[in-house]
Amino acid sequence: MSKGKLFVISGASGVGKSTVLKLVMEARGDLKFSVSATTRPPRPGEVDGVHYFFVTKERFEEMIRQNAFLEYDAHADNYYGTPRAQAEEKMEQGLLLLDIEPMGAKQVKQAMPDATLIFIMPPSRQELERRLRSRGDTSEEQIQLRLERAAWEMEQRKWYDYVVENDDARRCADEILTIIANLAD
Repeated sequence: MSKGKLFVISGASGVGKSTVLKLVMEARGDLKFSVSATTRPPRPGEVDGVHYFFVTKERFEEMIRQNAFLEYDAHADNYYGTPRAQAEEKMEQGLLLLDIEPMGAKQVKQAMPDATLIFIMPPSRQELERRLRSRGDTSEEQIQLRLERAAWEMEQRKWYDYVVENDDARRCADEILTIIANLAD
């Protein structure tokens, strides 16, 4: 990957990444977003190729064998990964934003030390749990798995370049936009 700048955003499920990233993308027309592949089923309103590339577990594992991912990870009983060809193509165009989990972020940082890693924290564990429950599309078992995973993910923030709290989506987005502007403009 060559000429663009890469920004990696991570945060626990339910932290509000999608809302914040929508605001960031709306504010900067020069940012490209890499769509991840996943084996989880689509949530209501999610569109294949827009929110994720929804693939079967078998297809995902075939792509792993083909080295088709820049990074990938498994959690909450599903795979998630960044298709390498798409990321490379978008990096050629300029600024690229990845929304990935800490294991994938670490893989990207090892492969691309110039990547900037930003971790989004919830205001509290209780607020994170409230947000997960308010979705209304997640089983109790999945909520518990995500909360366990979230505790581990939040410990990983120590090796990120920046940590931003999402107590307010607009304020959080503005803080991320400031980071991007300081490094890319």
